[in-house]
Amino acid sequence: MGTPIVRAEAYLVDLEVETVRTDAVQSFLKQETIFVELATADGLTGVGYSYTIGTGGSSVLAMLRDHLLPRLIGTDARNVEALWSELFWSTHATTVGAITSLALAAVDTALWDLRCLRAGEPLWRLAGGYRQQVPLYDTEGGWLHLATDGLVAGALASQQAGWSGVKLKVGKPHVHEDLERLRAVRDAVGPSMDIMVDANQSMTYPEARRRAAAYESVDLTWFEEPLPADDVTGHVRLAESTSIPIAVGESLYSVSQFREYVAAGGAGIVQVDVARVGGITPWLKVAHLAETFNLEVCPHFLMELHVSLTAAVPNGRYVEHIPQLRAITSSELDIVDGHVVAPDVPGLGIDWNQDAIDDRRAG
Repeated sequence: MGTPIVRAEAYLVDLEVETVRTDAVQSFLKQETIFVELATADGLTGVGYSYTIGTGGSSVLAMLRDHLLPRLIGTDARNVEALWSELFWSTHATTVGAITSLALAAVDTALWDLRCLRAGEPLWRLAGGYRQQVPLYDTEGGWLHLATDGLVAGALASQQAGWSGVKLKVGKPHVHEDLERLRAVRDAVGPSMDIMVDANQSMTYPEARRRAAAYESVDLTWFEEPLPADDVTGHVRLAESTSIPIAVGESLYSVSQFREYVAAGGAGIVQVDVARVGGITPWLKVAHLAETFNLEVCPHFLMELHVSLTAAVPNGRYVEHIPQLRAITSSELDIVDGHVVAPDVPGLGIDWNQDAIDDRRAG
């Protein structure tokens, strides 16, 4: 007896940012959150989602409504791999690409929600079950527009809360500006706290190499997205030229793109984003690929979902703290001694506030 999907719906919710967020190339204006609901004949409903940071949400929604969701009606929701593959190949003319991957992710996370609900298990266990708690690092206190004293205050607050690391945005007009900010934070927190930096694809290879050489004195944990994400060769050359691990992944949209980076030596830290890579199904493949190369996974954003996935795999190192769902959820993540605890309830573990979601539906 199968569990056919009898209803498949998608809608868009606009979420304003919780605080001003700027980096070297952009500002985070709002989170366009694309929801998918899948109901099965046995009475279960799975809820999945993906996102953009301000543009393209309506295009993702159209992809779902016009091309993906109609194909799901009558299919067996338990066959997650088969459904992902069917949807991918049915839209192959627009893959691999951001719009399709974001749409696939909304469906795939809903299917995994159904899988976990049916099994009566939380996502962190059903996806692998390695451990329930994962170290947390903060990004909210490190945005590029913040003055140096604000960066220091944020880092000290994270340290006092027991968090293991902080991430600071880099890409000021002059390298000495970046270095002054980084050194001030390092002097304040001491040698034992992890400091990561993120350039958001803003640099050329020569400039990134020059800045990496300057940053090395600060003892950084990683240098994130220094170059445009499609510049595999540049990242490989940069990784060979510096002792700082190079982190990439938030702007890669397929397992094969990660394979190219990892095999070439261009990724020291793998930052796979469950929404941008196409869902939980490919996310796990990337995590296991990274494990075979003895690399750690530190996913980008979406902490409410990534906590369970990072906990599921043995090479999950960090969850990034950027809260963005508090306006549409009824509870927050549990943080204990600098670690975020994966929810232990069946499903994805996100406590959606449906009334708040309905109030914010776009269109």
